[in-house]
Amino acid sequence: MTEATTLILVLPDRDAAEEVAGELTERFPLPSEPRLVREALAGEDDAEDAQWLVVLEPAPATLDVAALAALAEAHEGWLERS
Repeated sequence: MTEATTLILVLPDRDAAEEVAGELTERFPLPSEPRLVREALAGEDDAEDAQWLVVLEPAPATLDVAALAALAEAHEGWLERS
């Protein structure tokens, strides 16, 4: 990464999101705590049908994006940039 941006790790449930957020704060120098956000899936109104987001904003330019993507994938999720 060459400039600070927002990175979002999309995870299948709250437990995975909390675990990933904890790992992020232990493994990477972050300027602020990761933010957890519940995102309901489009067209779904069931509380179980939700993804959880771990938002890094601002994400430092020095973060290893490949390592973040691997961490998300290890928890059945993925990484997005915004």
